[in-house]
Formats: sequence, C-alpha cells, structure tokens
Amino acid sequence: MADAARDVADRMAEAARAWLDSLDAGRRGAAAGPAPDPGTPGEAEGERTRWYYTPTDHGGLTLHQQRPAQQRLAMRLVASGLSDAGYVTVATVLGLENVLDHVEGFSVNWGRERTRDPGMYYLRVFGEPGGPRPWGWRFGGHHVSLNNLVVDGRVVATTPCFLGADPAASPLLGGSALRPLGTAEDLARELVRSLRPEAAARATLLPRAPNDIVAGNSARVGDRVIRRGELWRPGAHIPDRAEQPSTGLDGDERRALALTPAPKGVSGAELDSLQRELLRALLGAYLGRVPDGVSPLPRYDDPAALDAVHLAWAGPTAPGEPHYYRLQGPRLLIEWTNVHRGANHAHAVWRDPETDFGGDVLATHHAAHHAAHHAARHAAHHPNGM
Repeated sequence: MADAARDVADRMAEAARAWLDSLDAGRRGAAAGPAPDPGTPGEAEGERTRWYYTPTDHGGLTLHQQRPAQQRLAMRLVASGLSDAGYVTVATVLGLENVLDHVEGFSVNWGRERTRDPGMYYLRVFGEPGGPRPWGWRFGGHHVSLNNLVVDGRVVATTPCFLGADPAASPLLGGSALRPLGTAEDLARELVRSLRPEAAARATLLPRAPNDIVAGNSARVGDRVIRRGELWRPGAHIPDRAEQPSTGLDGDERRALALTPAPKGVSGAELDSLQRELLRALLGAYLGRVPDGVSPLPRYDDPAALDAVHLAWAGPTAPGEPHYYRLQGPRLLIEWTNVHRGANHAHAVWRDPETDFGGDVLATHHAAHHAAHHAARHAAHHPNGM
C-alpha cells in the first residue's frame, strides 16, 4: 500500500522548489525561512510557530510581490496541502476580501494602500523542500492560516488550520447564497438541537457566545487568556481595546468557557446512532480540508475514538443568532464562532494540541538524529568499542 503522507510530501516538495526557484534573490530572501529545529529555540523557530488569522503581516512573500506566473506556482503549493474541496474553500475565502470591501463601502483605511486585499496573503517555506532535514511551509492572510511540516519525507503536521469567512453568507444570483463554511455551522446546530434537554443543558456552557475562539492564535493550546492585540503582529495595525480578552469574557464567564484538559460538554458516547453520524460528518467538515492521506478523519471510524469527542456550545441555537461551539478530544480541538456583523462573520479552526506545528514529532526526530550522530562519532573515535 502506498504511503499517502509521503506522496503528499513529495508533491509539496516539488511545488515548493518550483516556486522558490522562480524567485529572484530579493524575493527569495522574504520567501525562505530557516529549517524547523527545536534544538535552536528563539526567534528563528519562534517565527515558524507564530501565526495569525487577522489582516496583518503573516510573514513571508505576499501574492502582491510576485509576478502572475509566480503567484500560480504559489497557489500550486497551497493546493498540494489541501483536498479539492479545501482548496476551493481557501480560494473562495481569498476572494471574499473583495466582497468584504464592498460590504464596508470600500471605506476602511488602516493606513495602507488597500485594507481589504486579496493580494495580501503570505507564503513562506522553512528549510529545504525535499531535503534530508525537516522542512515546512506556511500560507496565511485574513481568515486563512495553513501550517505544514514534513519530517523524514512524510507530512507529519497540518495544524493549526484556520479558515474564516466574512461575510459568512453572501447573496448569489437566483436567490441562493455563498456560504464557504456553511456546512460546519449547519451540522453543529442540527446536532446540538437534537440533544435531549438534559444533555443540551450540559452541552451549553454559556447563554451567550464569546467574541472569538478561545485559544486564539496561541502557539500551544492552553488556558492562557489571549488579548486582542496579540492577534496582530507587533508593530502592525492594532485594534482598539488591544489589552482586552479577545473573547470579551472575564470572571465566571471566562472560566465557564475556558479550555481544560478534561473536555467539557457532551461526549460522543452519549449520542444515538443518528447523532453520531452528524458528529462524524461535522468532523469531516474540518478534517477533510487536507488530502485523504494526511487527514485523521479515518481515526473516527473507531467507535471508541468517536466516543471521546465532546461537543460544547455557547449562545442561542436559533439560526441567525451569535453562537460558538467546540469539539474536543484526544489530539483534537475544533473551535467555531459566528458572532460579529450580525452573526455573519465566521471563524473555524482545527488544531492538534499535541502536535500543532509538528512540535513533538520534530523533537523526537531531533533527539534521534543527535543520538545517532553521537553514536557515530563515538564509534569513529573508539573503533574497538573501548
């Protein structure tokens, strides 16, 4: 059986090399970052694990800074890490910048030439694509953050993986609507509204929704409060009330919704067969963003794995009302909000708290590499084992 994670990594490496080779020295300097290496902590490795979903500097080379042929190669790399449906969704989110500009009357001005800008998406490759050392790449801009790591020729991490949509729903001709993330909203609402009253009460952690996802853009999932200003790169445009919690919650409300090692809400083990089908379909709306070979979705064919996933909700369950939900279990955190602009601005993130950015896998690889190097040096200096 073919190793799908290796096949995806090969496609990524080919696309990344083609893109980097198309750039002149100046652009390549912005496009290329140091190889992932937990053995050299500090700013270099810290930049790889710094991520955003706001319209700020994500680090790397923007689409604007590239010739059309280079943009095409950049999008080829982006597509290599996504399923077909995932790529269409990402491309739609980029295009929504034009729609958002129209919604805001083409009037928002943050001191740059264009504020809502489909060209302000950044790509950076870390390390040598396809080389012997770990390497990775990041693509991000407003409402998109894709983070991928390859170790020993295989894709080992695809999270954090963030997508948003503003507007979450836009009118199309013929009376239909463009809803790039609509399935993730509808399935969750259907699931929580199907719960028995007692289970629904336990699933609902707060009667109102937070302003944003609880984990924000933290490098590691934990219970630290993320401030609004942290959602922007230092020195860039910073919103008002920068020191306030990004969720807008404090005190008892913050504690009610805080992330804890033991998941809150209702577990998959408590659901009936139809509800379990809804839960797995909802997982697919997130885990299906990446190619089948690197998606953990097949893990949830195991009933015990699905049993361990917990659903929690905040806010009303009526369509059109501001709301939040999360799915949490072993190696899983999914968060969703649709609160602002009259509940027409969605954030949807998938994370693996154990191996976001491939941290644990990278550390294991680093330790094994150095152990082998030390053993080889010892053997060279002591050929008789002395």
